[in-house]
Amino acid sequence: MKLRAEIKSQAKERFAKQYWISVGAFVLIMLCMCVASVFTSTDTWGRSPGMFVPMAGPFMGFGFIGVAVSVFLMPPLTVAYAWFSMRIYNDETGEIGPMFGAGFKNYWHNVGGMLFMELFTFLWTLLFIVPGIIKAIAYSMTPYILTDLPRVTPTQALKVSMKMTKGYKGEIFVMYLSFIGWGILTALTGGILGIFYTGPYMSTSLAGLYVEIKKNALEKGMVTAEELGI
Repeated sequence: MKLRAEIKSQAKERFAKQYWISVGAFVLIMLCMCVASVFTSTDTWGRSPGMFVPMAGPFMGFGFIGVAVSVFLMPPLTVAYAWFSMRIYNDETGEIGPMFGAGFKNYWHNVGGMLFMELFTFLWTLLFIVPGIIKAIAYSMTPYILTDLPRVTPTQALKVSMKMTKGYKGEIFVMYLSFIGWGILTALTGGILGIFYTGPYMSTSLAGLYVEIKKNALEKGMVTAEELGI
């Protein structure tokens, strides 16, 4: 398996080759998620964020529209961008239309897989923060698996992710930590650096990590081609 530095170097090189389309895709996905987040912070009756008024049912102070958007829109957008980031890392042409198609084509498959991932991560977090973090890392390959391996069922995607990441959780965690410096610089530029460099670069690197981990898992027999539907 490639070292973290090699993955990031390749991600940087491939991202630079398709710089403007990569930035455009990142901006579009972020805009969609920002619009969706507006709905999640305003309830059905149009109250502004922060105006807490008790509501009947389990989602007290949280509107039906917000819940629906969070459940049915965020997951396919996440999968869509995972698809795009993998294409950039693999030196394939980045395309905006097919990106959204990748997220919404197998709609219920993608929504189901992402919701299972979020649910189980949340349940593990209830035990304590550290188990939640460990499981979040174990499930972190799920959005890539959903788009890359469509024959893998939503629940099986989590199991495959756990198998792939076994023995590599520390490496994945360090990959995230390696972007802390970029995160600080992004904050200092008011988020501008995040749009034009950090966001796409980090996303391509994480997609590259999945590509290399999948290849490694197949080579070492941690998963089989039959399990992956290939």
